[in-house]
Amino acid sequence: MKRYGMIIRVRPDKLDEYKRLHANVWPNVLAKIRQCNIRNYSIYYKDGILFSYFEYIGADYDADMNKMAADPTTQEWWAVCKPCQEPLESRAEDEWWAQMEEVFHCD
Repeated sequence: MKRYGMIIRVRPDKLDEYKRLHANVWPNVLAKIRQCNIRNYSIYYKDGILFSYFEYIGADYDADMNKMAADPTTQEWWAVCKPCQEPLESRAEDEWWAQMEEVFHCD
């Protein structure tokens, strides 16, 4: 299992919409997340920043993320959520949410 932390800004005028969307995530989106070997997924908010945390239990992260990205329902979900988000300038070229480096963990 590998832990992932990612960060993105939320547009201030879209925070309520983002929260509303995530209070009722589409069931097929949740099913695809599980099918792609993601567990223990959470998104936190503070001062205009969204922080996501999840655990990946699969054997091929890139293949699972490509499978998720190819899913039409997930693409629709992302299209609804994307206008609420503002990516960081410091993100990698192929990232929307910027991946974070884990510097400490304690079980």
